[in-house]
Amino acid sequence: MITFVVSMIALVLGYFVYGKFVERIFGPDNRPTPAITKADGVDFVVLPSWKIFMIQFLNIAGTGPIFGAIMGAKFGPSAYLWIVFGCIFAGAMHDFMSGMLSVRHGGVGLPELVGKYLGGRTKTIMLIFTILLLIMVGAVFVYSPAIILSGMTEDFVHWDPMTVTLAWCGVIFVYYVVATLMPIDKIIGKIYPLFAFSLLFMAIALGVYLLVKWPSLPELTDGLANMNPNGDAIFPALFITIACGAISGFHATQSPLMARCLKSESYGRPVFYGAMITEGAVALIWATISMYFFYGGAAEQLGAALNTPAPQVVTIVSNGWLGTIGGILALLGVVAAPITSGDTALRSARLIIAEFLHIEQQSIPKRLYVCVPLMLVTLGFLWFNISDEDGFNVIWQYFGWANQTLSVFTLWTITVYLVQQKKKYVISLIPALFMTTVCASFLFVSPKALGLNLTLGYLLGAVVFVISLIWFVLWYRKVMR
Repeated sequence: MITFVVSMIALVLGYFVYGKFVERIFGPDNRPTPAITKADGVDFVVLPSWKIFMIQFLNIAGTGPIFGAIMGAKFGPSAYLWIVFGCIFAGAMHDFMSGMLSVRHGGVGLPELVGKYLGGRTKTIMLIFTILLLIMVGAVFVYSPAIILSGMTEDFVHWDPMTVTLAWCGVIFVYYVVATLMPIDKIIGKIYPLFAFSLLFMAIALGVYLLVKWPSLPELTDGLANMNPNGDAIFPALFITIACGAISGFHATQSPLMARCLKSESYGRPVFYGAMITEGAVALIWATISMYFFYGGAAEQLGAALNTPAPQVVTIVSNGWLGTIGGILALLGVVAAPITSGDTALRSARLIIAEFLHIEQQSIPKRLYVCVPLMLVTLGFLWFNISDEDGFNVIWQYFGWANQTLSVFTLWTITVYLVQQKKKYVISLIPALFMTTVCASFLFVSPKALGLNLTLGYLLGAVVFVISLIWFVLWYRKVMR
């Protein structure tokens, strides 16, 4: 528990110290924001800063900082280091810079930013890559909350569990269509802050429970030995497993949504950097709960097994520790997080496609031109998710790697921007090199990819690191001539 407390303090200090440093490097000013210069009453709408923060937090949260932290905690105390250092020096910086770059460039989406700084060919690759990732998010975040809602309601209807789950999938998908089409202040702006409160309530309540209980858990002082029962190597598996609690490329697709609603650039640090630090805190709480669950005897106390899947861990812990009302609120927070991330993912996809095809989105018919085929493709992914027994796991694994690979493109975009502006580019260069190596190494050693032995995989990962560094140095010298 000492490691947990120190880690939480480090996150708070990270926001006030390193967050301020990153903000100073970017240099927010008083220029009019896209919410004012491009106001259209649909996507470019000025919203209060506190509401933007809550929406941004909910958009980027999903089930990532919860499920990812639960699975990542199996590696042991090393999970704390990745959440803290990853969040402060990589994830929060990544979210802030991508959000503020969108503000500075008229609220454009990630592919447009990548194209401007990494070239047209990279933009095309990113366009396809980003849309596929967002569609996968939409499909995955229909099915996972539907399973939880099915478990909460199956006792009230006389249907079999799968029928209840499919019914909830239908309800959630219909909501996705409506939320994707409606102006951002009509649904998202009104109900998302309430859902964000539920998620924060769950995290705070469980955090207080941990402090009161003060269980004996693995600490950093015990060493960084790999405790994962599946034998997965800490590097690179941990850095792919815990994404949203440390760094997540998906966030760069969501930040432009709120970049279109900021009244002033001065709100950038609390909204973008602050939301990521908050998500890191949620991940820390769930990582600690999971260590208590897996290694501190909580599973036995709650009548569960050590190999319990992440969604069931959430249900068991919430009901067992927070009581009926608290458990319901906590579970609603977990359900709301993926649903809201799913619909904003599809909203982002609609805007990115429309931006690429130059289709205005103020009129409903033009929005439907983009939305209808987008939803049909998402339905295809959802059907595969449901019909194939291992469909969810397959899509989630591809999503996990694609998510972190997306962060690589974003980090290099930020680095190029900082170099061109003659600003301190090291803050993004180091994370860019690290995450490039992580994603490449995962492809080399993962059984789902090349499946090479660790030694060879690490060697090839090192080669990728060196090539990336040489590429940057050569490009830097060319630019600075």
